[in-house]
Amino acid sequence: MQLEKPSKYLPRYKGVFWIKTRLPTQGQVWMLGKQHSVMKDKYHSAAYAREMGRVIGQEPWKWPKRTLYFISDMHADADAFIASLVASGGVEKTGPRDKDFKLTKAGRKARFLIGGDCFDKGPSTLRLLSVIRMLINRGADVRLLAGNHDIRMMLGIRSVGMEPDPRIDHFFIRMGPKMVPFLAEIRDRYLQGEDALHGVPDSRECRRRLYPPKSWFREFPQLAVWVMPEATIEREVQKLRKKMNNFEEDCEKAGLSMRMVYAAARKWRELFLHPKGEYAWFYKRIKLGCREGSFIFVHAGIDDRMAKLITEKGMKHINRKFRKQMYKDPFDFYYGPMANIIRTKYRLVDMPLTRHGVKMLRKKAGVHAIVHGHRNLLHGQQVMLRKDIVNFECDTTLDRNTRKKEGLKGHGAAVTIFRPEGLVMGVSNDYPYIKVFEPASVSR
Repeated sequence: MQLEKPSKYLPRYKGVFWIKTRLPTQGQVWMLGKQHSVMKDKYHSAAYAREMGRVIGQEPWKWPKRTLYFISDMHADADAFIASLVASGGVEKTGPRDKDFKLTKAGRKARFLIGGDCFDKGPSTLRLLSVIRMLINRGADVRLLAGNHDIRMMLGIRSVGMEPDPRIDHFFIRMGPKMVPFLAEIRDRYLQGEDALHGVPDSRECRRRLYPPKSWFREFPQLAVWVMPEATIEREVQKLRKKMNNFEEDCEKAGLSMRMVYAAARKWRELFLHPKGEYAWFYKRIKLGCREGSFIFVHAGIDDRMAKLITEKGMKHINRKFRKQMYKDPFDFYYGPMANIIRTKYRLVDMPLTRHGVKMLRKKAGVHAIVHGHRNLLHGQQVMLRKDIVNFECDTTLDRNTRKKEGLKGHGAAVTIFRPEGLVMGVSNDYPYIKVFEPASVSR
């Protein structure tokens, strides 16, 4: 099976000397990657190529008007993000420092779409966000999608200092150990010196402001029963008990007192939520999803209720509703269908995507593919045929801490490229070839 498109469409890397990983240079038909490149859900028992050809051949696809670079799940690893920018061919690395890069001719014409989860896990969230800001300042067309880690961080720290509300009093502690490194990072950069804790109350008062009251365990289930199944409520309560028991110990291991935790949370609010904050641009720009031609780009996935809303109202309406709910009604957002877009893994506990929802997306909305991250993979990007709709799964385990945990060597680098000429390319340093997907050839 040979590539039909000429090699000129493969990305041309510039400045690879300055990144810490090797990138593939030759293309391969995506489906030849077998178990490392393609998957079917349990409803597809026939040969993959035949099923894929049937699904793709029903209606023509509409492609983005410009080249689109999709990079997702960096998890606070700036080096992985920079290497992924080089892998796109849209950025040339010109030296060892973070700021040593420039847009290529291809990058100036393209769109960079960041698929969520900039926060947590990696070595430095602030450093990653600074690189994203530099990319924007260099003139790149950058769009940001919300990831579950990004939104949980915002909702959790925003809840500190708000009026008591049993629906959201647990949001801060619910983040658990994942947010401790970021609080330590805030401390190290902004809260040094004798005045670092000026005006911060004593440990007992800080603990009272950070933790939900004892009454939460009685009041939350009574309020949540209107929007959540009892089994889900019970899991939420048990999860919080565990995190409450371990949170202070996790903070102590990072050298954070309760006073410093509170001070860091307060500083975070100033940096990210104050209109003039250094990183206020991040949440001002963030969207829940993006529509480009026949493609829907989200962090995690779509369910039937969101498929109906996309079909009837469109992504612009969903993004407006997302921003309104996120700030004015975080409980309804986080436990409602909109948040499923940032957290579903299509498990039994998740809101379902059925063939009915797929039919709405395809027949009425003209959506033929869902592009997302969130489900980390170890051999580059993967195509999943799920309920008769194509999914491009693009979380390639970029951040170094998760890579170490998963047994992957070296730094991560990956980008999924959507070309207006009608092909998708998956570049990853964890697969020896650039995976090339051409719907026009598959449907023949």
